[in-house]
Amino acid sequence: MPIARLVRARYAVAAVFCVHGAVTGSFATRVPWIQDHAGVGAGLLGVALAFPAIGASVAMPLAGAISHRFGARTALRGLLALWTLALSLPALAPNVYALCAALFVFGATAGMSDVAMNALGVEVENRLDRSIMSSLHGMWSVGALIGSAGGTLAAHLGSDARIHHLLASAVLTVAGLLACQGVLDLRSTPDEEPPPRFALPPRSAVIIGAIGFCGVFAEGASLDWSAVYLRDELDASAGLAAASTTAFALTMAVARLVGDRVVDRFGAVRTVRVGGVLATAGGVLVVLSPHPAAAMAGFGCIGLGIAVVVPLAFAAAGRSGTNPSLAIAGVATITYTSGLVAPSAIGGIADLTSLVVSFGLVTVLAFGLVLGAGVLRGSARDGAVPAPARESAPELQS
Repeated sequence: MPIARLVRARYAVAAVFCVHGAVTGSFATRVPWIQDHAGVGAGLLGVALAFPAIGASVAMPLAGAISHRFGARTALRGLLALWTLALSLPALAPNVYALCAALFVFGATAGMSDVAMNALGVEVENRLDRSIMSSLHGMWSVGALIGSAGGTLAAHLGSDARIHHLLASAVLTVAGLLACQGVLDLRSTPDEEPPPRFALPPRSAVIIGAIGFCGVFAEGASLDWSAVYLRDELDASAGLAAASTTAFALTMAVARLVGDRVVDRFGAVRTVRVGGVLATAGGVLVVLSPHPAAAMAGFGCIGLGIAVVVPLAFAAAGRSGTNPSLAIAGVATITYTSGLVAPSAIGGIADLTSLVVSFGLVTVLAFGLVLGAGVLRGSARDGAVPAPARESAPELQS
């Protein structure tokens, strides 16, 4: 295939990742408005916010069957449109029951489109024979920042989230449809068996997902609790505490955008292992820090160390076993679960002990990256030329 076509497909998938992230950022900034509109307290809101992960976990295995039936490009176009349109649902919910239902659909469409776009990203990476997954996830972070910036402005202006999300949904749907025009159109061979609609993830996905679990747990804990840690444990001002969260998110985005060069130079295993050392050192610095500046540096080290873990886990899943979509769905389910568990686990441990002990757990999981990085050998890019495509691999239709 002409290299120019692959480069165009890479940029198209990057745009899809950006759109996907923008939906998440747009939603997150209006959660307080949605909470007030639905008339739910903090406890019920916490219950409702578990439903996106539940919906994603249930629906993600369907993505492979949908791609097999309609082809990768058509499937991604439809699933991404469902995700962008679902943005308008939570703000319409008048009570907690409707909110839970809306968030279930929101999470289901998010998960299926997530699997579809990561599968296409892995295919482009294989054909280009160089790492691109880190930068793709970096574009997701960029999209999340763009979406959150728009949501922050809308909240500052006091706009109705129903109107804001309806407009954002329309814009992002159009942007997503345009981006999907340039992605690879992969189709299954006529004699290829369709993947099951529902199936347990393969063993390889569980092992790789364990690495993703450690990375996402550290990410979720740092994003949700870094500001609280600085305020409660180190007496930082509200402004400085809030800045730590923004700085962490920016660190993650920048590290992912440049991470592909590091992976191509040193390989996936060495990159994750060194990243684990850096994240562990950051966790130790956070736990032992007597000053907010040192703790912020520690959170920055955690962000730099874990930034490429999830992209490499998805890439490894896409090269493991005979059903990449099922493996990616398995890893995605594990990482979604980690993102759901992390904030509440940190809070629960803090209630029983302290936030210092909570981030001691984060430090231990970060060290797990050092010990477990070897599972990426052979299945993710590790400086080796990818194996020849299997006979049953999807065909590309021009």
